[in-house]
Amino acid sequence: MNVQHFLLRVDAISVWVGKAAAWLIIGLMALVCIEVFKRYIMNMPTAWIFDASNMFYGTLFMLAGAYALAQNAHVRGDFLYSSMRPRTQAALDLALYIFFFLPGVAALVYAGYDYAALSWRIGEHSTVTAEGPPIYYFKSVIPVAGALVMLQGLAEIARCVICLRTGEWPARLKDVEELDVVAEQLAHSEHIDAETREAAIGRAQEIERAARQRGLGGDIET
Repeated sequence: MNVQHFLLRVDAISVWVGKAAAWLIIGLMALVCIEVFKRYIMNMPTAWIFDASNMFYGTLFMLAGAYALAQNAHVRGDFLYSSMRPRTQAALDLALYIFFFLPGVAALVYAGYDYAALSWRIGEHSTVTAEGPPIYYFKSVIPVAGALVMLQGLAEIARCVICLRTGEWPARLKDVEELDVVAEQLAHSEHIDAETREAAIGRAQEIERAARQRGLGGDIET
């Protein structure tokens, strides 16, 4: 297995987990709608829905971390970064990954494992509400999410090393973005002519490319 194949395989894992976790938003929306109906229409609020909503949202947030890293979507202050050459960006990223990312995420995995193990041993339940639901399942997500972020982080470190050697960022899996949806909607619009659609899509793509904080040359569609 060459390095590029390894990077894309790790990207695929992170993207799959992120997309799978995204379905939790449906459950979260259903819980909120049910609680609003019961509370304000039936005057029968349900205490455990508050805990369940927190666990749904927390699980989604944690499991999406590796996906966001794989898509280079985490927030970065790019006042200087975006003007740097790829090798300079890679050197800066590599230093930050080694000195901050690796120790921080390793601590998260280690502490999260102990945190979850203790919760399982005592059969922990939520204390936010009376007779709260069990939360050891939820706490088990912490080390799992940390391990996924660590795996993706190792792939990002490998990308930095490759960029330092070649001067170009290696390809990564590219997921569908908002711009892709807008382009598809414009393509099927009957209210503007073809020339205007192409011009609007072209301008939007130029803005997106200019706004990207680092080159993702040769993105591969999922």
